[in-house]
Amino acid sequence: MSDSYGLWDVIVSIFWFMILVAWISLVIRVIADVFRDRDLSGGAKAFWCLFIIFVPWLGVLIYLIARGDSMNRRSIEAAQAQQQQFRSYVQETAGGASTADELGKLAQLRDSGTITPADYEQAKAKILA
Repeated sequence: MSDSYGLWDVIVSIFWFMILVAWISLVIRVIADVFRDRDLSGGAKAFWCLFIIFVPWLGVLIYLIARGDSMNRRSIEAAQAQQQQFRSYVQETAGGASTADELGKLAQLRDSGTITPADYEQAKAKILA
């Protein structure tokens, strides 16, 4: 191996490698978005996939221009749905009081005379809402 491959050549090689990684990531995201889109028919999904596979640079560029806004909207909706699922999982796992437990506590307070039956009905309606 010769000594003509210097630091600058290493930096340029790293740059082009990172461009390749970004390109592969973009192609994967576009193809995943094609299959995630519920508005596209099966034929349209097949067209986009074939277009991206056989003419990748042009296919991805046209897809981003034509459907970039909806791609962003679907990504945001998926992130929000995932965040909501995570929050509900954390609330269930954290052992928050269930509706039945809260109603039981209210019934005990009503039976012991701490709250009136009217207060009980009001609190019950709030819990069940």
